[in-house]
Amino acid sequence: MPDIAWYRGDCHVHSVHSSGGELTPAQAVAAARAAGLDFVAGTEHNTAEAHELWRGLGGDDPDDPSEDLLVLLGQEVVTRDGHWLALGLAPGQLVGWDYDAGEGALEAELAEVHRVGGLCVVAHPCAPYPTGTFQHPHQGFDAVEVWNGPWTSDVPWQADNEAALADWAAGLAADVPEGRWRPAIGNSDTHLDGQIAVPHTVVAADRFRADALLAGIRAGRSWIAESAAVQVTFSVSAGERHAGIGERLATGGEAAVARVEVRGVPSGVVTFHNQDGPVHSGPTHSSSLQWQTSAADSAFVRIEIRHPEGRMAALTNPILLL
Repeated sequence: MPDIAWYRGDCHVHSVHSSGGELTPAQAVAAARAAGLDFVAGTEHNTAEAHELWRGLGGDDPDDPSEDLLVLLGQEVVTRDGHWLALGLAPGQLVGWDYDAGEGALEAELAEVHRVGGLCVVAHPCAPYPTGTFQHPHQGFDAVEVWNGPWTSDVPWQADNEAALADWAAGLAADVPEGRWRPAIGNSDTHLDGQIAVPHTVVAADRFRADALLAGIRAGRSWIAESAAVQVTFSVSAGERHAGIGERLATGGEAAVARVEVRGVPSGVVTFHNQDGPVHSGPTHSSSLQWQTSAADSAFVRIEIRHPEGRMAALTNPILLL
């Protein structure tokens, strides 16, 4: 089996080809490299005209050592009733946006993205402006952007991240016991210089290829970081069995021990969450924190890491307990 590695990427990036953007695609890619990212997605507003510019700035050939950063093609689909990200598009592929919630047109657009192996992501679902709040049904989407830009921000297009996280967490509590759930991702929604990678998604993949990275996001094998300085290792074990982020652990009725290690967040607080909310916490300066539960008590375990004042530093997708 191929070795699994973790890759950092920002899947919501705009350039001068989007309203409010001040960077060229080349400048955005250079900033992504400087921020320690491994991949980036150009997601211009309702256009594919810049695809060739983005496409020429990176690749996904694992045999070419010069390709140190992958550039995925995408689009921010701006509808009247919310925005969503189409990731992994074919060159020149344009996703339709002229429809309202409930019209039935959305399903066909999602299908076209999935047809080419792409992902459909609900973008900043609680963004505090008229078209930003997501009113379409979440059915058919692969993931939800629960963290958009700095955790708190005065920039008008940035989301209400606390509300988005709370909605996603409530959805997990309802959906996981039914055998379905949508992973969380986090992106910068870059428009201006200095915004890229704040935050970004750290994805497990067996190859440094676009399809493998998208598969990792789709499976929830990912966590979100405010910067490349933040490192998180999270797993749950039951007897000799182990599972990582986004995976399922068959506990066989044994106690499940969740363990997390955090670096790069001095004086922070780590909180373990299950379907009932926060259940245990401890300081980030400990070398390792653990919490014991069972499949009977916890359908899943996920982690949040916050700075002392409450600002988010990192959060993970859940590990499911069976």
